[in-house]
Formats: sequence, structure tokens, C-alpha cells
Amino acid sequence: MKVGAYRGYVISVFLRDEHCPPHVHVRGRVWDARFRFSFLNGDVELWDVNPERSGPPTAVLKEIREVIMQRHYLVRARRIWWENLQTVCLENHSWDWEAGELVPGLVIRRGVYVIASARHDVVEQRTILSLIRAPDNVGINL
Repeated sequence: MKVGAYRGYVISVFLRDEHCPPHVHVRGRVWDARFRFSFLNGDVELWDVNPERSGPPTAVLKEIREVIMQRHYLVRARRIWWENLQTVCLENHSWDWEAGELVPGLVIRRGVYVIASARHDVVEQRTILSLIRAPDNVGINL
């Protein structure tokens, strides 16, 4: 599903056989790049280019990344991902309550809670984490 376009490159979320982490695809004539995005913040990073030897110049990939980081593109990418895949890919990770940050994997230690479920509120642009045995849920404004 199309998120947007930049200089003739189409930015899309594929809906068939898709998997975590959340990402968009950008297709060139002879290459496909994937950029990961987050339901916790505005970070976007290049994941990979296939085939690598046929990829575009690094400057083009940086420009595309900056375009995807624009709020309207991220809002659309998150909405498409959530509405079609029903995951933000945070389950079975942990949340450090004091630091207010994600801890990769299942971590058992004081002040760190396992994420039982997570969802994206498209209207409010928030990610809501339900934590096991935590004092409350966590809402992250995007």
C-alpha cells in the first residue's frame, strides 16, 4: 500500500507475507530498499538494499530516509501497518519504567516490565503498552 513518493521512488508498506520490524519498501529500477520505522519515536533507519551491488548512491538513500521521517509519511506508514497487520512489533520485549525506554527481549529485573501487548491509536497518534504487573499502562505520544 502506497505511503508516498519521492523523485519517482514509491514508498510502500507491503501487506502480503509481511513481518516485524515495521518497515517500508522503496523500489528502484533494479533494487529494493527497506527502511525500519518505530512506533515509539520518529526514528527511521535504512535496513537493507537488495541487491546491494545495484543499489543507489548513499546520498539518495539518505534523502529517501529524510523524506520517510517527515511526520505525514510516518503517520501514514504507521496507520497502514497497524490497520493491516495489527502489531507494533513490541510484544515480548520489556519496558524500563524509570528510564522510560524499550529494553530488547524479555528482561527480568527490578523496574523493568514485560510488554504483554501493544497497540497504536491512529487518531491520537499514540502507542499504548500494556505491561505485566506494572502500576499502569504506558502511553507514548508520537
